[in-house]
Amino acid sequence: MKFLRRSKTRILLFLAVVGPGFITANVDNDAGGIFTYSDAGARFGHLLLWTMIPITLALIVVQEMCARMGAVTGKGLSDLIREEFGFRITFLMMIGILVINFGNILTEFIGIASSLGLFGFSKFITVPVCAVIVWLIVVKGQYKSVEKVFLAASFFYVTYILAGVLAKPAWLEASIATIKPPALHDFRSQAYLFAVIGVVGTTIAPWMQFYLQSSIVEKGVTKRGYNASRLDVIVGCIFTDVVAWFIIVACAATLYVHGFRNINTAADAAQALRPLAGDYTYILFAVGLFNASLFAASILPLSTAYTVCEGLGFESGVGMKFSEAPAFYWLYTLLIVAGAALELLIPEARLIRIALLSQVLNGVVLPFVLVFMIVLINKKELMGEYVNTRLFNFVAWLTTAIMIVLSLGYFWTLWAGGS
Repeated sequence: MKFLRRSKTRILLFLAVVGPGFITANVDNDAGGIFTYSDAGARFGHLLLWTMIPITLALIVVQEMCARMGAVTGKGLSDLIREEFGFRITFLMMIGILVINFGNILTEFIGIASSLGLFGFSKFITVPVCAVIVWLIVVKGQYKSVEKVFLAASFFYVTYILAGVLAKPAWLEASIATIKPPALHDFRSQAYLFAVIGVVGTTIAPWMQFYLQSSIVEKGVTKRGYNASRLDVIVGCIFTDVVAWFIIVACAATLYVHGFRNINTAADAAQALRPLAGDYTYILFAVGLFNASLFAASILPLSTAYTVCEGLGFESGVGMKFSEAPAFYWLYTLLIVAGAALELLIPEARLIRIALLSQVLNGVVLPFVLVFMIVLINKKELMGEYVNTRLFNFVAWLTTAIMIVLSLGYFWTLWAGGS
C-alpha cells in the first residue's frame, strides 16, 4: 500500500510539472529544424546520424541545468545573467538573441506558407490568418490553457515517425550509422561542417535555454518538483531527437537514394517524397511541417519576449494581462507582425538563405550562452547543494568546446576557400 501511495504521489507530481521540458524540446523541431534534418538526410544519407546520440545527451544536460536553475532560484536565465554579470553584458546578449531569434521566427512563417502551399493555399491568406491565431493563443489565453495547446501540438510530431516508417528505410544501415564514429576526413568538407553545426544548432538552440527556464519559473516549479521536472526534460529531449532521427532516415531512404541531393525548403522535401514514398508519407510530412511551424511561431516570439524583458527588467509572463506586462506583449506582437510581413515581402530565395543561416548562427552563438549557464549553476551562493556534478560540468564544457572548434573549423574552411 505504501508503494502504491508513493507511486501515485510521484505520478501526480510529474503531471503537475510536466510541460516546459517536453514543449521546449519538441518545438526545437520547428520549420528550420525539419529543413536542416531533411537536408542532412538528402545530402549526406546516413552520414550525420552519428550526431543524434551525443546531441541527445548534451541536450538533456543543458536543458536539465536550466530546469534546475529555474526551480532552485525562481528566476529566469536573463534575470540571473543581469544580476550576476551586469546590465551591459546582458543588453549585448539580448540584442544578439533578438536578432538570431527573429531569423528563426521568420523561418516559422516560411514553414507555414510552404506547408499549406502544398495543399494549394495562398500564403497571402495563410500567413496573416496563422499570425492572428498564434497571437490570440498567447495574448488571450491563460498559462494553463496555453500550455495545454502547446502540449497537444507536441504530440503531433509522431507524424514524422510514421513518415519515416512508411519510407521503408534500411533499418540495419541506419542503426549502424547511428553508433558508428564519423570519419575524420569528412570534417575537411565545408558542406559537411556546415551541416553538423546546423544540426547541433537547431537541436540545442540558445533560445531554448531562456524559454525553458522562464517556463519553469512561471509554472511555479520549485525544489520540491525538481525531480519530476527533470523527468519531463529527459522524456522531451529523447522524444524530439527520435523524431529528428526519423526525419533524417526518411529523407536518406528516399531523396538521397534517388539522387535528390539538393532541397531548398522542408516543403521541397515533402514534395519530393510524394513520388518516392507515396501520398501518405507526403501528407504526414506536410501536416507535420505545418504543425511544427505554427507551434514554433507561437513559442519563438514568446521565448524572445521572455528573454529580452527579463534581461531588461520588464514584467513578463503569459499569466499576466496585457496591461500588467505591456512591454512583453508588445514585443511578442511586434515579432509576429514583422515575421509574417517579411515572409510576404521578401523573395523566396533570400528567405531560404536567412532560414539556413539562422540555424547555423544558433550553433555559433550556443557556446556563449553555455558559458554563462555553467558559471551560474556552479555558484554555491546561488544554487546551494544543487550545483552541477562533475559529470554535468564535463558534458557541458565538452559541448561548449566542441561547438567552438566546429565553428572555428567552418570559418577556416570559408577563409581557405576564399584565399
